[in-house]
Amino acid sequence: MSSFADQLLVLVLLINILILGTHRARVAIRAIALQGVVLGMMPLLIHPVQGHILLITLFVVLAKGVCIPWLLFGALSKIEFSEDLPPFLGYAGNVIAGAVATVMAFVFAARLPLAPHHQELLTVPAALATILAGFIALASRRKAINQVIGYLMLENGIFIFGLLLTEAMPLMVEAGALLDLIAGIFVMGIIINQIGREFSSIDTSRMTALREEE
Repeated sequence: MSSFADQLLVLVLLINILILGTHRARVAIRAIALQGVVLGMMPLLIHPVQGHILLITLFVVLAKGVCIPWLLFGALSKIEFSEDLPPFLGYAGNVIAGAVATVMAFVFAARLPLAPHHQELLTVPAALATILAGFIALASRRKAINQVIGYLMLENGIFIFGLLLTEAMPLMVEAGALLDLIAGIFVMGIIINQIGREFSSIDTSRMTALREEE
């Protein structure tokens, strides 16, 4: 089971690179939805099947794989999104930065004093790499919708860390974290709609030109 879980974590890392390198928002949303479904299945592979593990799996798959992507597609359909705004590093630069961050995550994880049964898993390096990829997406993207996706990647990295403690974490802790995430997506969706309505664009770099009226 741990071998299959590691293979799924490799898929998560590849999805990180795909999101960093794609210029199509719909592709990025579908990719983050797939990543959410994959992560939702991880507790069943890492820990013994129990009642609260099944509930966490169901809740995460529905939230990350269905509800949040549906909200993002809904926001995308209501705004003008024809303009192509490359990231500050460029698409190739984003991919290279993501690859370097992944290598750094593996090097750093190898130096951590992990428990013996965690040292053979890819959980920690995959979590660190996903968090770093989320930071890269947040810092380099100029479209608000892509920054929301970067925020989701960041949260997914934190969720991977939580997989090591799933048996010790009560269900309500996981539910509370996901409810905070959904609330954050609602707020960011409102911001995206407002930016698109006021400026006919969701390029957040244009907000630097705002001035207070006297």
